[in-house]
This record gives sequence, structure tokens and C-alpha cells, in this order.
Amino acid sequence: MASGPLAAEEHPHPARWPQAVAITFDDGPHPEGTPRMLEILAEHDARATFFLVGEQVVKRPELARRILDGGHAIGMHGYLHRPHPTRKAAALADDFERAIAATADATGIAPHLHRPPYGVYSPVSLRIVRERGLQPLMWDRWGKDWRKFTTPRRITRRVVAGLRAGDVILLHDADFYSSQRSYQRTAAALPMILETLKSAELGTVACV
Repeated sequence: MASGPLAAEEHPHPARWPQAVAITFDDGPHPEGTPRMLEILAEHDARATFFLVGEQVVKRPELARRILDGGHAIGMHGYLHRPHPTRKAAALADDFERAIAATADATGIAPHLHRPPYGVYSPVSLRIVRERGLQPLMWDRWGKDWRKFTTPRRITRRVVAGLRAGDVILLHDADFYSSQRSYQRTAAALPMILETLKSAELGTVACV
């Protein structure tokens, strides 16, 4: 689970999906990474949640709509991918408004799930989340797939080690804020992760 200056509230773990996990992707939509993840998910009849960055949604609104058309869910990851503790209240408030507007304009739906860049809230940003009725959703397992020297098998091992029903998995479908072409390694790991889930008789859910 991510840690930082301030932790966000989450749904109690036992109350979440008793026979499934939630696969989530941060940092998109990406012109190559997002379509590839959607293709793999469709091949495995799997569902996921994509936490979108507003500045990328504005450039690729059709990809945001394609995520929803595929039966997946979308959440908000901010308009700019910048750490909350370094930003002032006015900038954060503007960031939230722009991100919500960008997503709503592209999809017709205002997001209700939120995940901060780098998994860290500040007191101000968490207050804004509460004021806007957004639900924070962090993660339990992560592949650390943004790293330059990782491999698909290493990503898979990190995700599935100790995985249990109700867990939230963090992956990335874009390389805008991480190592170049990192999404390619994620795409190679995703089928292995999904096959492991199938063997464990765990389904996938879109967080709605």
C-alpha cells in the first residue's frame, strides 16, 4: 500500500469483492499503452479501472470513451501529474476542477473515484477530495512496472505474491511520467497476471 504524509480513507478490505480483485491502471490515456491493455483485458474477459490524467484526456478524449465502452471504469488522477504536498491550495483546487471537467467533457461522466499522483495526499488535497464527494482508492499490490530495469516476470511476481480476494492492484498503461516504454513491459506482464488470477479462481471487477 502506498504511504505518505496523509493516508486516505478506503473501503474496509473484507467488505470488498470476496471472489475478485481490482486491476487499476494509472497515468493514461496513452496512444499505445491504453489500447493494448484494453485488447488484453478483452481477450481475457477481464475488467479494470483506469485513473486518468486530465492533460492526457484532453489530448485523447476518444480513448477515455473507449475505456468506458469496453466495460471498464474510470477514476481521476489529477489534471497534472504532480505531487500534492508540493502544491498550494489554489493550484490544487484548480487542478481538481480541470480534471473533473476534462473527464466529463470527454465521457459525459464525472469521476467519483480518485487516486493522487504518487499515492500521496496533502491535508489540503484530501480536504478537497472530501468536499467534492470523491472516493479515494489506493492499492494493496503493485508491480512497480514504471521502473527502467524491471521485467514482465518481475512485475508479475510482485503483483501476485500474497494476492488475495479484495485486493487492488496498481499498474500503469502509460510512460508519460515513468521510464520510456514501460507500458510495454506491463502489457507483457498483464496476461501472466490474468492467468494467475484464473488459476486462483479470482475474477476482476471495475470499481464503480
